[in-house]
Formats: sequence, C-alpha cells, structure tokens
Amino acid sequence: MCGIIGIVGTAPVADRLMESLKRLEYRGYDSAGIATLESSHLVRCRAEGKLRNLETALTQSPLAGHSGIGHTRWATHGKPSVANAHPHATAQVAVVHNGIIENYRELRDELIAEGANFESETDTEVVAHLVTCEMRKGAGPVDAVAAILPRLTGAFALGFLFDGEDDLMIGARKGSPLAIGFGKGEMYLGSDAIALAPFTDTISYLEDGDWAVLNKQGVVIHDAGNKVVSRPVQKTSASAFLVEKGNFRHFMAKEMHEQPEVVSHTLAHYLDLAAETVQLPGKLPFDIATLDRVSIAACGTAYYAGLVAKYWIERIARIPVEIDVASEFRYREAPLAPGGLMIVISQSGETADTLASLRYAKACGQHVLAVVNVPTSTIAREADVVVPTLAGPEIGVASTKAFTCQLATLAALAVLAGRERGTISTDEERRLVHALVEVPRLMNEALKLGPQIEQIARTFAKAQDVLYLGRGTSYPLALEGALKLKEISYIHAEGYAAGELKHGPIALIDEKMPVVVIAPHDPVFEKTMSNMQEVAARGGRIILLTDETGRRAAGFETEATLVLPDMDPLIAPLVYAIPVQLLAYHTAVQMGTDVDQPRNLAKSVTVE
Repeated sequence: MCGIIGIVGTAPVADRLMESLKRLEYRGYDSAGIATLESSHLVRCRAEGKLRNLETALTQSPLAGHSGIGHTRWATHGKPSVANAHPHATAQVAVVHNGIIENYRELRDELIAEGANFESETDTEVVAHLVTCEMRKGAGPVDAVAAILPRLTGAFALGFLFDGEDDLMIGARKGSPLAIGFGKGEMYLGSDAIALAPFTDTISYLEDGDWAVLNKQGVVIHDAGNKVVSRPVQKTSASAFLVEKGNFRHFMAKEMHEQPEVVSHTLAHYLDLAAETVQLPGKLPFDIATLDRVSIAACGTAYYAGLVAKYWIERIARIPVEIDVASEFRYREAPLAPGGLMIVISQSGETADTLASLRYAKACGQHVLAVVNVPTSTIAREADVVVPTLAGPEIGVASTKAFTCQLATLAALAVLAGRERGTISTDEERRLVHALVEVPRLMNEALKLGPQIEQIARTFAKAQDVLYLGRGTSYPLALEGALKLKEISYIHAEGYAAGELKHGPIALIDEKMPVVVIAPHDPVFEKTMSNMQEVAARGGRIILLTDETGRRAAGFETEATLVLPDMDPLIAPLVYAIPVQLLAYHTAVQMGTDVDQPRNLAKSVTVE
C-alpha cells in the first residue's frame, strides 16, 4: 500500500511531489524518495524514515527537474534503508513500485548472470534492470516496458522515468490501482485520487493489465494485449480525501477491488520476503512456545476470521484454540488460567462486546493480542500487543477488505507460532510464506470472476432462502457468505458445515433452493463432494466454488461453477472470500438495496 506520484510538467516538480507524498502518509511508510530529470539526466534523492528526512535531504541537494516521480515505501523485500528506498534506478531508467514481484528471485538470478549489478535487496530493482536490458538491445523506452511487463508475476503498480526523456513517463498496473491525472500542459500519475488531488480533479483509472504512456499533452493507454484503448475520464472531489469512490458504483465494490493491494501491504508488514520467514515488527511480551491454550473473541465477520484462525493455529502450531462470540464470552465467566493468550479481533477497535472480553481476559491474567484496523482505537490502547491489519479506511458497512486483512494477519501469526513451537520446519515455513506471497495475485484473478458472478446474481436475486456449505476453513467462509448476503440483499441465508447437512438442513432442499458450495480441492474435498451429491439428488440449485482440479473431479453438472486457480490450502480462505463477497454484492445490486449502508446496521457497534 505504498504511495506513487508522478508529474510530467513544465516547472520544477520536487516541491509538488513532496506535497503529494504528504497526502499519502496515511498509507503507512518507512522510507521515501524522489527522482527527477536534471538537464535530461536522472537524479535521485531518498531517505529512510519520515518525509521530514527527505525534505532535509532535498534542502541540502535540491532537485530542479520539470518531470519526476515520488514514492513512499513500506518495506517488503529488504529492511528500511536508503539503499532499499524507491525510486530504484539504473543509468537508463528509474522506477517506483507498489505490490510484490513474486518471481523476482528467478529474474534477479538471470540478470546477475547477464552482468547486472544490484544495489538493493528489493524485488523492485529487477524491473529497472529488465527495462535496461531491453534498451541495451536497442529497444526504445515504450517498447522496453511493453516487453518486460508480461515477464512479471504478481500484483503491482509501476511508474517509470527515463534518462534523456523529459517528456515521457510510463505507468502500468496489474492488481494494484493506478490513476492518470489531466492538467493544463502537464500530466500526472498517482496511486489514487488522493495523490493527484493537489494538482487536478480530472482523472482516469487504469484497468487491470493497462499500461499508459504519458507526455505533457496527454496519455495513450494500452490494455494487457497492447491494444490502444480509452478509459473513462471523470471529475473527482479533491476535498473528499479518504471517501472517494473512484471508478466504482459503491464503496463496497471499491473496497473489494482494493484487496490485492491492502492484503499485500499487510503481508509485507509481517513477512520477511528476503529471508522467507514471518517476522513481527516488535517482540511479543510472551513466549508462544510455552502457551497451552489460545482463546479468541470477536463479533460478526471478525468472528469468522477468528474461526478460520482456529483451524490454522491448531493445525500449524498444535495449540488448542477456543473461540467465542464476544457477546457470549463476556457473560459466561469462562475460566482462564493466568499466562494464557487471548486474541481479540475488531475492524474498528471500538466494538463494545469485544472490548469487554478484552477487559475480562486481562482481569484473569491473560496476555491480550489485538488484531485491529485502527491502531489508535480503545482496543489497541488496552491490549498488551497490537498486530494491525493495515486495510486502510473501510467505508462500506459490510466488511470486505478488513476481513481479508484480518485473515492475512492471522495466517502470519499461525505460521510464526508453528515456527516458535517447532511444529513446522524451516522448509515448511518457507513454503507457507511462498504461498502467502501469492495471495495478492490470486485475489486479482478471483476479481476477474465478477462478470460471471453478475450473471449468476440475476437469478440468485429471485431466491427467498440460500444455503452455504463448506468443510474445514471453508466452513467459516460459508458462514461469512451467508452473513454478507443477509446484510446487503436482505435474503435469508444460512451457512453450515457440509457434514451437518444430513443432520437437519437437508430437509430444506428443493428445486428452488440455491446452495453455494465452497470446495477448493483440499484434503476434505471428496467429503464435500459427497454432501454436494446429496443436494443434487434432491434437485437443489448448486453454485460451486472450486479450482480447476476440483472442477475436473466434481463429476456432475451444477447450475454454475466458479473456477479459481489451484492454490495452497492455507491461503484458500483469503482468495475464496472474494467470489463470496462478489456474489452478495451483485445480488444486492440486482435487488436495488443500499449496498454501502444497509438498513439497521452500523459500521462500528459500540453498544451491547
């Protein structure tokens, strides 16, 4: 969730780049930098820490270029340092980058073999060297970028500035958002409308796979197939700051599409991608290895995130986990042995029942770890340790990106606990970290199911009742899917563990009943298929969410099948959450409900 800003202008840009970077501080960062063209040559200024350090450096070594790029970085590959700060550059090109280049190791090894010298520990620097290699072969800047983009695996946004090219800037996006700003005699590139707000209220959002060539007079946008395309140009309110819908009809839609970026940001906070390990930013005030039980308390969607975490922690770290709805936990006077761990989960950090559970746990001598999205909240202040989810502001009442960022944080904690307790090997930790790194890219693939889901929603919206089924970590997703549908479409829905179907809910199945089956091809897939057969035998309308392997193995027809990429079972809940959210969203849109502010609901529940 780093910040990007670029200006192709007619006057010095360093001060204006700094102004924009200050507006992006809310995204979180640990270093910053600017590159401009001085007499057509690339010059950089970078600093570790806060923007005031970069301002000091610019005072000592001013930049006078009329075109430039700026960046606030949250460390992913490599510790916070000047060397790892953006922009990264060779003699030919400077680049700024949001996201993760998953295949950077293979690319780096290839480039080193060809004689490239790397100055940083980052994944971003490989992009600069790839472009440089193409240019040394005779390609111009535009052709060089077009040639290297297909080689990059991951979710990313990129901004390029070229030596000797005062009237050229290139931007590209795959998963992470990027916007173009239109000025009078100059053009802008930014990670969001907030970055562009000081300069223009006229913007165009790049779509996934787009790359754009900017000069002072305008922009040419290419799609993923290199075809020149046009994208809608719209007016935006500079004063809206954090509540800009962008190119989306609803905040919920915007926030669903932000998930690859914000989950990437969250994972970067907890994964040392260079060492391929999980590393919390600070030291925990308790020893995970000595814990004999973990308790979790949360409400609503956060409770379902905690239920997924129960599966992960027990399976990976072999610690028994007890989870409660916070409104029940606070009153049942559960016995808690001193020295245990209580995890409380809340988007707002102000949820009354969860806060009461925290206070009860502390009174019982528990260590309290808070998973929250607002680090200044009451829960954050009263907990012993805070692990933030870094989802950014979430405006839609129905939680989407906060949920998946909670899952990302909890997955990292589960892997950390497994390592500290010796229940997973170094190789297994590395494998799980690799799986987590793939999440933003796979989320981006899941978002591409939107048009297919929109078609399903046309008939789905006519249902009066819906069942969701899943096993293992897909069971909490079934509960979450049913909750989302109830929240924003007002259709009655229930989530069940698939094995419970024959213990009662199967009586509800008839030819009018849609049944959403969440079934990645994991160790319990065959069992879930048996339950799905029971639904099919009774005429139920099956909507199957699975992967390509699962689709081939299912063996019979469904009303609709949504196919996601194959993936490690650990990360399936994060990725499968997206089609579950999209199904609720498009159904609600079909029904004409108020998606962002559903009736009777509040974003933060601060009363019992």
